[in-house]
Amino acid sequence: MKQRILETADRLFHLQGIRAVGVDTIAAEIGISKRTLYNHFPSKDQLVAAYLKGRFSTIPPSDRPPAEQILRSFERLERGFASKDVRGCPFVNAVTEVGATDPQVRKISKAFKESRRQWFCDQVTKLGVENPELLATQLAVLVDGAIAQNLVLRDRSVAKAAQDMARLLLVNAGVKLPDA
Repeated sequence: MKQRILETADRLFHLQGIRAVGVDTIAAEIGISKRTLYNHFPSKDQLVAAYLKGRFSTIPPSDRPPAEQILRSFERLERGFASKDVRGCPFVNAVTEVGATDPQVRKISKAFKESRRQWFCDQVTKLGVENPELLATQLAVLVDGAIAQNLVLRDRSVAKAAQDMARLLLVNAGVKLPDA
């Protein structure tokens, strides 16, 4: 039952927003009582935290060269933009909606964003760039910018533009890239 609640909350929170979806709606969608829902998640805040933790995924390890992994991350982003259900970054959305009143949401969201930035840092460190922390932050900002642009414009080509910018950042940092 807990998994069904999480799956339903994930779908509804992502598509409609956290504030727009109450526990009544989630319970009704599943066909359970609010009491049953609260037996698994004593508060909506705990349900929201579980939703975000469920969305928190790590990038799987790869044997590909680091620069290729970085550039491919923008290709994954572009494929993700093809979905008609894309609503931006669930972590940014959650902070925007409830982060001011729910410190757990901000903490989970910050951890997610930092994990992505750290992934970039790990990759560019392997490339031997002079300032991997700065370059990692720049790449993470490109991802977030592409997500925001796609959300507003509904134009998945922004991921390709972000990838082109990532390529320039890598080259400017002294990384030799194979011809594309």
